[in-house]
Amino acid sequence: MADFHQNGNIATLHNLRTRSLEELTHEIGVYAQTRKITLILPSLYSELEGEALPNILAELSKVPYLHRIVIGLDRADEAQFRHAQEFFSVLPQNHIVIWNDSPRMLELGQRLDQLGLYPPEPGKGKNVWTCMGYMIACADSAVMAIHDCDIVTYDAGLLARLVYPVVNPSFPYQLSKGYYPRIGSDKLNGRVTRLLVSPLLIALKKVIGDRDYIDYLRSFRYPLSGEFALRTAVLPDLRIPSDWGLEIGILSEAWRNMAPKAVCQVEVADIYDHKHQDLSEEDATTGLSRMSTDICKAVFRKLAADGTVFTSNTFRTLKATYYRSALDLLEAYYTDAKMNGLTLDRHKEERAIELFAENLMRAGQVFIDSPHETPFIPTWNRVHAADPQFLNDLRVAAAADAEEFRPA
Repeated sequence: MADFHQNGNIATLHNLRTRSLEELTHEIGVYAQTRKITLILPSLYSELEGEALPNILAELSKVPYLHRIVIGLDRADEAQFRHAQEFFSVLPQNHIVIWNDSPRMLELGQRLDQLGLYPPEPGKGKNVWTCMGYMIACADSAVMAIHDCDIVTYDAGLLARLVYPVVNPSFPYQLSKGYYPRIGSDKLNGRVTRLLVSPLLIALKKVIGDRDYIDYLRSFRYPLSGEFALRTAVLPDLRIPSDWGLEIGILSEAWRNMAPKAVCQVEVADIYDHKHQDLSEEDATTGLSRMSTDICKAVFRKLAADGTVFTSNTFRTLKATYYRSALDLLEAYYTDAKMNGLTLDRHKEERAIELFAENLMRAGQVFIDSPHETPFIPTWNRVHAADPQFLNDLRVAAAADAEEFRPA
């Protein structure tokens, strides 16, 4: 993907293959002496049994510049938490596994619930939010990085390229967003970005007109990537969505809180493959079906907050415009795949487009029927204002769990 194209809205930092990983790592290490870097890994217990995570840990073990690694562990009982601590003990860096389902953490959750501040639903958003809270409580890092735990093609270069733009003190960036080609061994992947987000943004521009926010989102080559790095000063005021709109939500928060020149996207990998979600055509509450609905709602909410008026007629027109735009893009994806020797099942792709079109309407109806819906987790600034002791108690509880259930 080596090129030097800039879109004019946000900076795109390419991998021109002119610098070694060793040189990049050394420079990051120099910066990290005064700008400490913490990596957050949101993980389900089931990912400890997958093929990706052991390799991720092996690669991370080579990384010399990390100050701390915070692992948020979801859906684990006590025995599984003990196993997780042993599993992650191969990491040479300072690290902690936060057991999100422990009695101590659930008790803290009840405290928040009494204040009306408990996250609306469990999931990746809540996991990341909790890890961010622990990191804020530690108050010793200048940069936070996040990536998923199911990246089959992971190598240490991904992290180095991700954090470099925000750890370099001469750069203006407060957020860097990773991008990469979404291809497997023989397939063109990235269905939600290709078949939902890209044509949806094209359709929105046609239906509601020019919006700076739409141009901003269209600037990202892979807006749904789970890899990003932030300067920690922005974390306490960051609103994390609790649903599957997390990645779009983070970009929207960057749009709200930062100047465009403070945001960049960076090419972090030549190839990227991870666990693929089912389309879930029969169940709108799971898989890519649920994800597509949540993404649409996240975009609609942000546009409404900026003054866009949506009606049922708007959404009907948007659905028709989206459907045509998606089919037009599908033709381009098909020819691109064929030219590069990749497979692309046009029938399955069109079925996905039809499902996403229905979910676009579903998201629009939910938006109209539930105008008071607030799916965002409260900011850590608000939690601190309501309970000034909470962040410290979170840090203490996580450390106590790690000590009490340490494997023999």
